[in-house]
Amino acid sequence: MNLFKAFAIAATLAVSPVAIASANAANVVETAQEAGAFGTLLAAAEAAGLAEALATTDNITVFAPTDEAFAALPEGTVETLLKPENKDQLAAILKLHVLGAKVMSTDLAEGAAEVETLNPDAMLTVTKSMDGVTVAASNQAKVVTPDIAADNGVIHVIDTVLLP
Repeated sequence: MNLFKAFAIAATLAVSPVAIASANAANVVETAQEAGAFGTLLAAAEAAGLAEALATTDNITVFAPTDEAFAALPEGTVETLLKPENKDQLAAILKLHVLGAKVMSTDLAEGAAEVETLNPDAMLTVTKSMDGVTVAASNQAKVVTPDIAADNGVIHVIDTVLLP
């Protein structure tokens, strides 16, 4: 009987780390990678030197444009922004998509609110209505999939790249 108990305990300990690891959520970057629709956003974050911050900063909200949203920009825009000499401009655009607090769509009150972004020179207007949630800077995007949880924040998928 003692041998059986010892075997059962050893088997439990051997399985537990795998179960715990798979129960943990991924960070914002890993979550975006797993989704498969954010290749351009992730490449841009890497080019702007922001990928590490997105992966390690706690309690952030990312309004994440899809690859389709980036493809809708005028031809050549993405390629131009990814050039090393445009790193600061790219970083400013990407920081406009990030809030320094975790905000779920259920946390939003009906109506419009101005919110600070990680771009110190730009604010977003977040509007919640019966039609859903929109975010606006110099242009407007619709939140098409809200509340994708990550272990360091939340992702809201948007249909347009926001511009300062």
